Amino acid sequence: MLKTEEGKIVYRYGGETVWLEAFGQNGVRVRSTQNAAFDTRHWALDPKDAHPGKTELFCAESDAAKSYGDTDPVQVARLTNGSIAASMDANGVICFTGKNGKPLLKECARRLCDEVGMALGIGPRVYKGEQSNLFRTEVRFCANADEKIFGMGQYQQHELDLKGCVLELAQRNSQVSVPFYLSSLGYGFLWNNPAIGEVAFGKNYTQWVAQKTGQIDYLVIAGDTPAEIHREYMQLTGLPPMMPEYGLGFWQCKLRYASQQELLGVARRYRQLGIPLDVIVCDFFHWTCEGDFQFDPAYWPDPEGMCRELAEMGIRLMVSVWPTVSIHSKNYLQMAENGLLTRTERGVADMMNMPDKVSFFDATNPEARQFVWQQIKQNYWDKGARLYWLDVAEPEYGSYDFDLYRYQLGPSMEVGNSYPRFYLKVFYEGMTAAGEPAPLLLSRSAWAGSAKYGALVWSGDIISSFECFDRQVKAGINMGIAGIPWWTTDIGGFHGGKGENPLFRELFCRWFAWACFCPVMRLHGNRQGGHDVPGTIYGSGGDNEIYSFGEEVFAICKKYIALRESLRPYLRKVMEKAHTDGSPIMQPLFYAYPKDTVCWSVEDEYLFGPEYLVAPVTVQGAASRKVYLPKGEWQCIHTGTRYPGGQWIELPAPIDVIPVLKKI
Repeated sequence: MLKTEEGKIVYRYGGETVWLEAFGQNGVRVRSTQNAAFDTRHWALDPKDAHPGKTELFCAESDAAKSYGDTDPVQVARLTNGSIAASMDANGVICFTGKNGKPLLKECARRLCDEVGMALGIGPRVYKGEQSNLFRTEVRFCANADEKIFGMGQYQQHELDLKGCVLELAQRNSQVSVPFYLSSLGYGFLWNNPAIGEVAFGKNYTQWVAQKTGQIDYLVIAGDTPAEIHREYMQLTGLPPMMPEYGLGFWQCKLRYASQQELLGVARRYRQLGIPLDVIVCDFFHWTCEGDFQFDPAYWPDPEGMCRELAEMGIRLMVSVWPTVSIHSKNYLQMAENGLLTRTERGVADMMNMPDKVSFFDATNPEARQFVWQQIKQNYWDKGARLYWLDVAEPEYGSYDFDLYRYQLGPSMEVGNSYPRFYLKVFYEGMTAAGEPAPLLLSRSAWAGSAKYGALVWSGDIISSFECFDRQVKAGINMGIAGIPWWTTDIGGFHGGKGENPLFRELFCRWFAWACFCPVMRLHGNRQGGHDVPGTIYGSGGDNEIYSFGEEVFAICKKYIALRESLRPYLRKVMEKAHTDGSPIMQPLFYAYPKDTVCWSVEDEYLFGPEYLVAPVTVQGAASRKVYLPKGEWQCIHTGTRYPGGQWIELPAPIDVIPVLKKI
């Protein structure tokens, strides 16, 4: 049965119910299920953005019907909303078109036969029973060989264009699944489903899979430009707060400062050298026990005094918080008794050993969120430590057996990708209630809609290598498209890096210069050559300050910190635009120049806001690199030389230079 009802399209057949409804100004949301009723959870979307569309019911030779050999007229329902139209025929196949009937996206149906007459019996939506009201679902869309696809979050790969890629829909350390993409065909697509699964952007068709879910849920947005589509997506999922002033400067961190004395010594050294420092970070295991959420007084005896001295130097303290709760924590028994911890479906509840046996607090549980924030406020916030680094935010299970874990909201297989969003919510809501107007939360993971909770995602525990460096450039661009404009990396990479090694120093200089043109400029890493600290599980890692790697490196770092300081007025404007309409800070060239076909193929350059074009040097030993300039006139910030756009140029790139051009 196909009908229009209260401004939406309703389809029922064989136990399946499908709804198409207008969403936002130019979007259509599709939900389908084989359960008796739809799930009331709206995930990344706000139900207030749903509204009646213009609907009609008629008979026609639908394109969808023709695709499986039926040329007789069939009943078709159409819904229009701004720039997009969605039609569904009596066979249950959905097509999306833009202005003037431009084809955008079509479900792939081979239920009866395909173009060569083979009876395949494949419908556009497939449900396979798993347990009770959960299914393994598959949704297929027809492929377009000329399509390019961008976004989807952070994957550790060299491809910016995701066409032809298979992506796991799951959160892991250094992998962040944010399932929204922009298509070169003129639409955006949000997979509004936090289930563990995968997507394959194949040459023959695109397939979305959720391993365990109650329903299919996705949103399609049309628009004239990538920026227009992206702005609407951000409005529907939530805009970031205004970036605080301390987010514009340089941040210092390493694994790890083992004591209050050591951390303050570094801050004082920067002050003596006259080097601006906005944030210094106190990394993990500064606590008495995982899950205690407090400083260890043996090594951090006076947090209030420490924060006060840092503030007098113009520096803010950020502290690492993990969602882990050790069996030895003073809070473990209370949290276990009250159901505030993540559960396992079988076996013991050991989720990670680091170094104790630990569980994770259940961030999907409102009572758990309230309990954890009370601990944070009492032991950190009230002592002056008011910036938070939400590490292990995926969460990072010792073994990523997603079918083993269960939250209050449901099994991890069904809801697991949303965990980091709820983890962020703990701190965002607590901080705003405590009077912080614009929380910034450094997090190792996120999901769709996390930007509105102040998510500053970093790219995880990555390797110190040029090959890995190249991957981060693509990851940052695609994260911005996916809806996370605040993003950063560990300068120089996290794992490895020996300070006296010439190769590492070259990598460090290239990475540091690039970080000047990232949303947040943050130095971190686990350098070799640390020392033990009596009575602590982890000692102090190798030196990782800008003065730790020799005079040449020090001079280059000072140069780019000074350049970053000079960019503050510009950065404020860029961050304000991200706050008001969600614009990425790191933009692929096509975002601003969609009519330039070359821009859709350039994968290793980006626009840093609207005015600067950045071309990182990610090849060891390189002394120059090719740069594509879109239309207009561009000026090198280092030499002042001007170049007309619409061409490729070769720019010199000695060790202290990252090619950057300003639009004139």
